[in-house]
Amino acid sequence: MLPMLRFTRPALLANDFFRNNFLGDVLDGDASFNTPAVNIAENGDSYSIEVAAPGLAKNDFKINLDHNVLTISSSKENKKEEKEGKYTRQEFSYSSFSRSFTLPESVDAEKISASHKDGILYISIPKREEAKVKPAREIAIA
Repeated sequence: MLPMLRFTRPALLANDFFRNNFLGDVLDGDASFNTPAVNIAENGDSYSIEVAAPGLAKNDFKINLDHNVLTISSSKENKKEEKEGKYTRQEFSYSSFSRSFTLPESVDAEKISASHKDGILYISIPKREEAKVKPAREIAIA
Protein backbone atom coordinates (compact mmCIF):
# COMPACT_ATOMS: atom_id res chain seq x y z
CA MET A 1 0.00 0.00 0.00
CA LEU A 2 1.40 3.38 -1.02
CA PRO A 3 -0.65 6.00 0.77
CA MET A 4 2.08 8.65 0.54
CA LEU A 5 2.79 8.25 -3.19
CA ARG A 6 -0.05 10.06 -4.93
CA PHE A 7 -0.71 10.02 -8.65
CA THR A 8 -1.80 13.26 -10.25
CA ARG A 9 -2.76 13.81 -13.89
CA PRO A 10 -4.58 16.68 -15.50
CA ALA A 11 -7.89 15.71 -17.04
CA LEU A 12 -7.46 15.88 -20.77
CA LEU A 13 -10.77 15.66 -22.59
CA ALA A 14 -9.00 15.42 -25.95
CA ASN A 15 -7.08 12.32 -24.81
CA ASP A 16 -10.32 10.66 -23.68
CA PHE A 17 -11.88 11.50 -27.03
CA PHE A 18 -9.10 9.79 -28.99
CA ARG A 19 -8.57 6.98 -26.47
CA ASN A 20 -12.03 5.67 -27.35
CA ASN A 21 -10.69 4.99 -30.88
CA PHE A 22 -13.22 7.36 -32.44
CA LEU A 23 -10.82 8.08 -35.31
CA GLY A 24 -9.00 4.75 -35.24
CA ASP A 25 -9.83 3.84 -38.83
CA VAL A 26 -8.83 7.27 -40.12
CA LEU A 27 -5.53 7.35 -38.27
CA ASP A 28 -4.61 3.75 -39.21
CA GLY A 29 -3.12 3.32 -35.74
CA ASP A 30 -0.23 5.67 -36.59
CA ALA A 31 -0.86 8.05 -33.69
CA SER A 32 -0.89 7.05 -30.08
CA PHE A 33 -2.82 9.16 -27.61
CA ASN A 34 -2.77 6.73 -24.70
CA THR A 35 -1.02 7.30 -21.44
CA PRO A 36 1.31 4.38 -20.72
CA ALA A 37 0.50 2.03 -17.87
CA VAL A 38 2.68 2.15 -14.78
CA ASN A 39 3.51 -0.24 -11.97
CA ILE A 40 4.36 1.26 -8.60
CA ALA A 41 5.92 -0.84 -5.85
CA GLU A 42 7.34 -0.21 -2.41
CA ASN A 43 9.85 -2.29 -0.53
CA GLY A 44 11.66 -1.56 2.71
CA ASP A 45 14.34 0.61 1.09
CA SER A 46 12.70 2.28 -1.89
CA TYR A 47 9.81 2.84 -4.25
CA SER A 48 9.96 1.81 -7.89
CA ILE A 49 8.00 2.95 -10.91
CA GLU A 50 7.88 1.03 -14.16
CA VAL A 51 6.44 2.74 -17.24
CA ALA A 52 5.43 0.48 -20.14
CA ALA A 53 6.07 2.47 -23.32
CA PRO A 54 6.97 0.21 -26.21
CA GLY A 55 8.29 2.05 -29.24
CA LEU A 56 9.86 4.82 -27.18
CA ALA A 57 13.62 5.02 -26.72
CA LYS A 58 15.28 6.34 -23.57
CA ASN A 59 15.96 9.65 -25.36
CA ASP A 60 12.21 10.11 -25.90
CA PHE A 61 11.59 10.51 -22.14
CA LYS A 62 11.99 13.47 -19.82
CA ILE A 63 11.97 13.01 -16.06
CA ASN A 64 11.74 16.07 -13.81
CA LEU A 65 11.54 16.52 -10.07
CA ASP A 66 10.15 19.79 -8.77
CA HIS A 67 9.03 20.28 -5.16
CA ASN A 68 8.63 16.52 -4.60
CA VAL A 69 6.53 16.09 -7.75
CA LEU A 70 8.10 13.60 -10.15
CA THR A 71 6.93 14.12 -13.74
CA ILE A 72 7.55 11.61 -16.51
CA SER A 73 6.80 12.86 -20.01
CA SER A 74 7.45 12.11 -23.64
CA SER A 75 6.77 13.81 -26.94
CA LYS A 76 7.43 12.14 -30.26
CA GLU A 77 6.82 13.05 -33.89
CA ASN A 78 6.41 10.35 -36.52
CA LYS A 79 6.56 11.12 -40.22
CA LYS A 80 5.28 8.72 -42.86
CA GLU A 81 5.46 9.20 -46.60
CA GLU A 82 3.96 6.87 -49.18
CA LYS A 83 4.40 7.15 -52.92
CA GLU A 84 2.03 5.20 -55.13
CA GLY A 85 2.04 5.96 -58.84
CA LYS A 86 1.47 9.67 -59.38
CA TYR A 87 0.10 10.21 -55.88
CA THR A 88 2.11 11.15 -52.84
CA ARG A 89 0.68 11.07 -49.35
CA GLN A 90 2.56 12.34 -46.33
CA GLU A 91 1.18 11.98 -42.83
CA PHE A 92 2.43 13.37 -39.56
CA SER A 93 1.51 12.01 -36.19
CA TYR A 94 2.44 13.33 -32.79
CA SER A 95 2.17 11.46 -29.55
CA SER A 96 2.85 12.72 -26.09
CA PHE A 97 2.03 12.00 -22.49
CA SER A 98 2.82 13.31 -19.05
CA ARG A 99 2.31 11.62 -15.70
CA SER A 100 3.09 13.18 -12.34
CA PHE A 101 3.53 11.62 -8.93
CA THR A 102 3.71 13.45 -5.62
CA LEU A 103 6.50 11.83 -3.65
CA PRO A 104 6.50 11.51 0.13
CA GLU A 105 8.95 13.56 2.18
CA SER A 106 10.70 10.32 3.15
CA VAL A 107 12.41 9.86 -0.24
CA ASP A 108 16.05 10.70 -0.93
CA ALA A 109 15.52 12.91 -3.98
CA GLU A 110 19.25 13.18 -4.72
CA LYS A 111 19.51 9.42 -5.32
CA ILE A 112 16.60 8.90 -7.75
CA SER A 113 17.80 6.98 -10.80
CA ALA A 114 16.29 5.73 -14.05
CA SER A 115 17.06 3.16 -16.73
CA HIS A 116 15.37 1.91 -19.89
CA LYS A 117 15.24 -1.61 -21.29
CA ASP A 118 12.96 -3.42 -23.75
CA GLY A 119 10.32 -0.66 -23.91
CA ILE A 120 10.08 -0.20 -20.14
CA LEU A 121 11.34 2.82 -18.21
CA TYR A 122 12.47 1.89 -14.68
CA ILE A 123 12.70 4.56 -11.98
CA SER A 124 14.15 3.81 -8.57
CA ILE A 125 13.25 6.17 -5.72
CA PRO A 126 15.25 5.36 -2.59
CA LYS A 127 14.01 6.24 0.88
CA ARG A 128 16.07 8.26 3.34
CA GLU A 129 17.82 6.11 5.93
CA GLU A 130 15.45 7.12 8.74
CA ALA A 131 12.40 6.17 6.65
CA LYS A 132 13.54 2.66 5.76
CA VAL A 133 11.57 -0.20 7.28
CA LYS A 134 13.51 -1.74 10.12
CA PRO A 135 13.26 -5.45 10.78
CA ALA A 136 11.15 -6.50 13.75
CA ARG A 137 13.06 -7.18 16.94
CA GLU A 138 12.24 -8.55 20.32
CA ILE A 139 12.58 -6.26 23.31
CA ALA A 140 13.80 -7.82 26.52
CA ILE A 141 11.83 -7.13 29.69
CA ALA A 142 14.01 -5.88 32.53
